[in-house]
Amino acid sequence: MPRTSPSVAMESLLSGNRRFVSGSPEHPNQDAARRTELAPGQEPFAVILGCSDSRLAAEIIFDQGLGDLFVVRTAGHVIGPEVLGSVEYATSVLGARLVVVLGHDSCGAVAAARAAVEDGFAAGGFVRDVVERVTPSILAARTAGLTADSDIIDEHIRHTVDLLLDRSRLLAEQVKAGDIAVVGLGYALAEGNARVVTTRGDVPEGVPAS
Repeated sequence: MPRTSPSVAMESLLSGNRRFVSGSPEHPNQDAARRTELAPGQEPFAVILGCSDSRLAAEIIFDQGLGDLFVVRTAGHVIGPEVLGSVEYATSVLGARLVVVLGHDSCGAVAAARAAVEDGFAAGGFVRDVVERVTPSILAARTAGLTADSDIIDEHIRHTVDLLLDRSRLLAEQVKAGDIAVVGLGYALAEGNARVVTTRGDVPEGVPAS
């Protein structure tokens, strides 16, 4: 579904998630013909910036196939220059019309950052860098009086969406021009459904996934 609108791209993702939740996935674009078709190049309709958690495989939970999604994954969906460059490449070169920040419940990176803020827990090695990048979300949640795990995770998703647009002038300009939309989705591990947390750009507000 290349060169589509952000709204259509969003509906395609959510429709695929509904199929996944209901146990009736179509497994589209996963055959030999699709593999051959994509050999010369790719035109994914969405870029997914998701957590590296092994339970959060985007092509599976959104019931998509080869060439449909450009996936970038880091622990806690934290952002660095490589992530920004990858997302910008997906929208400006490959033509992806939707950018999704995909968070989930029981996120270990969020839990570690919360422990660091509340209990003084200090992570070692480069894990500390991940924790430090999640910490601003924890502090923002505390300032807003949020204490429930689900609310804190939603705050981290919103913060990541805002950070993408604050740090990338290209993405911000694309949203302003209506070329792309950026959305934050929260995924429930047990239920399998993705719900809309926040949107920026031309996609329906509060579209449910199930």
